[in-house]
Amino acid sequence: MKALEGVKILDFTHVQSGPTCTQLLAWFGADCIKVERPGVGDATRKQLVDVEGADSLYFTMLNHNKRSITLNTKEETGKQVLERLVKECDVLVENFAPGALDRMGFTWERIQELNPRMIMASVKGFGPGPYEDCKVYENVAQCTGGSASTTGFLDGPPTVTGAQIGDSGTGLHLALGIVTALYQREKSGRGQKVLAPMQDSVLNLCRVKLRDQQRLEKGPLEEYSQFGKGIPFGEATPRAGNDSGGGQPGWIVKCKGWETDPNAYVYFITQAAVWKNVCDVIGKPEWKEDPEYATPPARLNKVAAIFDTVEEWTKTKTKLEVMDICNPLNIPCGPILSMKELAEEPSLRASGTIVEVDHPERGPYLSVGCPVKLSDSEVEVERSPLLGEHTDEILGDVLGYSADEIAQIKQSGAV
Repeated sequence: MKALEGVKILDFTHVQSGPTCTQLLAWFGADCIKVERPGVGDATRKQLVDVEGADSLYFTMLNHNKRSITLNTKEETGKQVLERLVKECDVLVENFAPGALDRMGFTWERIQELNPRMIMASVKGFGPGPYEDCKVYENVAQCTGGSASTTGFLDGPPTVTGAQIGDSGTGLHLALGIVTALYQREKSGRGQKVLAPMQDSVLNLCRVKLRDQQRLEKGPLEEYSQFGKGIPFGEATPRAGNDSGGGQPGWIVKCKGWETDPNAYVYFITQAAVWKNVCDVIGKPEWKEDPEYATPPARLNKVAAIFDTVEEWTKTKTKLEVMDICNPLNIPCGPILSMKELAEEPSLRASGTIVEVDHPERGPYLSVGCPVKLSDSEVEVERSPLLGEHTDEILGDVLGYSADEIAQIKQSGAV
């Protein structure tokens, strides 16, 4: 039995943040019914198309294990079908623009009338406040949630990250909220609203930078490399390049082959607990007892120079050789792995973190698998649905319409 088997999700999401959430729930066994416009569907079906006539990777990689029904909610019969879906389902998930669901006639009050146990989960750009009606996309969320202002190098502009912390990060937060609301419903018998603003989700992921903002009020952030360089701090948490987010100095350093390979780098941490091992590895055994280097406080104003010395050693080794040498000595480090290397890594295939899925229109493609593993609820990644592929199935099996009624619904233009 799957962890969420028996839970029905009414999926009104599109693009990335909402589909990330509902795909995760579908991976755990929920019956995810994706509602799409007839003839159009989710906008990402036809965005960044790489195989003519097939759904894009953008869509397929975000909509595994779901069923698709097309529904014209502007048509009266379509609204009647939607009302029955609301009555039958446990969770409605949406990431429409603010107010869109209300304009469709499905306010929270109306949804509660139809199904008092319904959980309505929403992704919005901002929570209540001056910007709550603004539309937000991935990079906007990164900028307004504090990530961009603290990402990049001190002498450069704010930078967004390649990790989709605004969209996918919010989807993960929303999934947690939904499962929590389902658990509470077992005790209360009532549904509730679940809101995950993108700004809030990004800020949650940037909590260490909010930590540093408060520490900065008490004095300079001594573990930041700019402290060792004598560069004064301003009023806000600065961009810190590749500095570690914790109290152990870290930096990305070049490895053998860096001249031609843009990913021939390793992240190296000079953890205090294994400082003597670091000194031996990089050929500086005298630093172990030298009072100028022996303690973390003494090293703070020399961090940049220390990593220059570390890099002199790492440039003589490949990034994987650095790993092989450092790991047995408990020296924390990690190679910079490209998307190509990750896609080809056998262990990620074996664990289901990277999966190959077959699609009737585009053929086999790679996708991410479920990042969370449950010992009693194995995830089987199934392909994304074709537009409206399960319309008849959902009308009949879920809503109980007869064959004649389904024919009439189709004739009305509702699906």
